[in-house]
Amino acid sequence: MQSRLTKSLFLGLAVLSLGAVSATTAQAASKTKVTSTSNLSYSGSKRNVQANGKNALYTKPGVVKGAKKVLSKTSMKKFGTSKKSKQYFRAYKMAKTNKGTYYYKVVSMDGKYRGYVYGGKKKGTFAGGIKKSYTTKTADMPSTTTMYFAKPGTKNVTWSAPRYTQYGASAKVSDTTPYATDELTVTKAVKKSREGTLYYYVKDAKNPSVDGYIYYKALTATKPSTVFNDKTDVKVNFKTIDGTDVKSTTLTGLKDAKGVVSTATGTDVSTDAKSKITPDLAKATLAGTGYTYTATDTMNANALAGSIKTGDTVTLYVVKNQNADTKINFYAYNGQVDGSKKLTAFADGDTATAMTVVFPALANHFTGTADTAFTASDVEAYLTTNNLKTLYTPSYTVNNKQTYTRYDLYNSADGFYSTTDNAKAFYKATTVTGEKSPADKADTTTTTATTTTPVKDTSYVG
Repeated sequence: MQSRLTKSLFLGLAVLSLGAVSATTAQAASKTKVTSTSNLSYSGSKRNVQANGKNALYTKPGVVKGAKKVLSKTSMKKFGTSKKSKQYFRAYKMAKTNKGTYYYKVVSMDGKYRGYVYGGKKKGTFAGGIKKSYTTKTADMPSTTTMYFAKPGTKNVTWSAPRYTQYGASAKVSDTTPYATDELTVTKAVKKSREGTLYYYVKDAKNPSVDGYIYYKALTATKPSTVFNDKTDVKVNFKTIDGTDVKSTTLTGLKDAKGVVSTATGTDVSTDAKSKITPDLAKATLAGTGYTYTATDTMNANALAGSIKTGDTVTLYVVKNQNADTKINFYAYNGQVDGSKKLTAFADGDTATAMTVVFPALANHFTGTADTAFTASDVEAYLTTNNLKTLYTPSYTVNNKQTYTRYDLYNSADGFYSTTDNAKAFYKATTVTGEKSPADKADTTTTTATTTTPVKDTSYVG
């Protein structure tokens, strides 16, 4: 009897064990895994998509272990209805799971957000949380297709595509000044689908490298009145050693050796021209380009050694400025830029307040080529990469309650990389009561601000 009971009990346990193993095996088999990935190689314009808010954006396909959320469904919905082209996405990789579902890796047009979003169950079809998008639409051509640059310079230049309508769209030239009198032919007209901004595609027969899209108001049908006069003028062209045009300027009304203003092409105006080609002229001409001119360089000295005649182009050579650190100032945004109060870094022994924030240690600083421009997007990209989009004060006490302030990035400003200038970032404040600040050390047992000792790195704060 005892023997039969023991065998029955043993068999029962064995069955239960086998059942547990089977359940575990079934559960393991049911886990979603990526079985293959591939790059999307067809035309980039056919891979422009927009979010619809049905699915969030993750660092990995959302159903895979370890996936972290980049943008919530709410944020993706806002991106989908946004009026900003920079919040379109470009799909560039596809992942297939063992469940027969597809996920696409996408990047926002401004490059700030990147990750995987669910794309449906049909290969090569944008579904699920995204849909195909047309970032531009055809517009009416102008009545006159022969145009000129209305205000030659660096503000409105030609682009490979209207900005943010194609991923990686870039300026074809940095400055249109050298092409001020070039005749441009308009061959296409498009509008940005979200902003409705009109752009023309222009071709420059004289300088084909200038061809590209440009904001329509940057063009004029009137031929410029300030045309280079080869009887009185000399053009000074600043280039890099590899021949890339950087900036040009024109010396006008030049005088001959007797002090008389030239009236004929080929008049020797060496003395007058060389007196005007000074380091100050070069500095003013090159301002904001990131390049430096040195008159004593051998090539420049040789260029200025010979005679200069009206109608000539004097070519001088420039080099890139050295890298410069641009410090960042942080402000508590109060509804307007002017008057926003500056945030300060909390140091050990300080008394925490709503205006003292803790900065994380940094692997790199906000740097660029000296005197070149940076945009607000550049600042925000740096803040994102270095975990500076959200800042916290240590805990402090208000009305006997533990309190801290969280600061979330609101916006930033354009500027120039320089050892003297500062970038600016503005944050909106949220007061949190009854909770311990994330900035407090994990082993801090007291809630008073004077005893917290968070880690800080303020070397980049202006």
